[in-house]
Amino acid sequence: MPIDAGSITIVRRTLPIARRLLVPLIAIAVTAVTAHAQAWKPDKPVEIIATNAPGGGADRIIRIMLNVMQERKDFTVPVSINNKPGGGSAVAYAYLNQHAGDGHYVVLGSKALLTNNISGRGPSYTEMTPVAHLFGEYVSVTVLPGSPLKSGRDLVERIRKDPAALSFGIATSLGGPNHQGVAAALRAGGVEVKSLRNVIFQSGGAASTAMLGGHVDVVPITAAFGASLMKNGQVRLLAVGAPNRLGGILADTPTWREQGYDAVVSNWRTIVGPKGMTPAQIAFWEGALKRFTESPEWKKEVEANFWVSEFMGRAETMKFLERDQAALKVFLTDLGLAR
Repeated sequence: MPIDAGSITIVRRTLPIARRLLVPLIAIAVTAVTAHAQAWKPDKPVEIIATNAPGGGADRIIRIMLNVMQERKDFTVPVSINNKPGGGSAVAYAYLNQHAGDGHYVVLGSKALLTNNISGRGPSYTEMTPVAHLFGEYVSVTVLPGSPLKSGRDLVERIRKDPAALSFGIATSLGGPNHQGVAAALRAGGVEVKSLRNVIFQSGGAASTAMLGGHVDVVPITAAFGASLMKNGQVRLLAVGAPNRLGGILADTPTWREQGYDAVVSNWRTIVGPKGMTPAQIAFWEGALKRFTESPEWKKEVEANFWVSEFMGRAETMKFLERDQAALKVFLTDLGLAR
């Protein structure tokens, strides 16, 4: 049917009016959805799960976090620590996923989340909900003050001559960050690391206690933990896996690189939630943790504990984990630990 010029004119004038009416409606809808996505917050007690026993690295870090949170009053509900050691952190993640879709439960994860999965001893990070990356910490290597080993080079030379000469206390699994903290340097020194005498413990604290009791010879632990034991005169630090010397009480501890071995090992810390978390829950944790890591109280703890602040939100964290998984796959394959 023919359409006259008047009809066409009416249509042309009507379309802009429709658009002007539609755009505000879309904006209102988007705002409503965004507000809803950001509206979630904990309405019952929150559990931050430690992958090791009291005294271990994750346990100590969470207790520091809880002290800062209490000072800042970041949460309106109680926040507590729940220790779930065992299985190289697999027990903790299994417990976490018993609470699928519940943002009141999170784990303080570490590089062991990747290494255990690559070694066939734990779940993949893709089976959970990583929400934010917090910081990294370097690994030190400790011995008793009376040990004949005076340096990292002494350790490498001793093991090169006889791989079974010394026993290593490893928390919490082979291939994990603490194991890498010593294995990477030994490997760089030409040692066949597959033949080392390793004893597995549920925490760095337990491994160090065993060494203090004379049951193992060498224990790799975080720099902060090593520094605290050294301050008390309980251990000697042979090396630290940092790219450059750390400050404070560790200023006189040489890096592996200084001693001729290209080994830099950092054990990062990431907050991981259960599978099935909603966008609203993820948004809450991202925002809360970003504000937390920017606080003066937390920055003071980062400096005191020789950590390196590296906050990343959900999207960046997922990309970071993907890259690190690929690199670790190569490293663990060389160690004969990948499956």
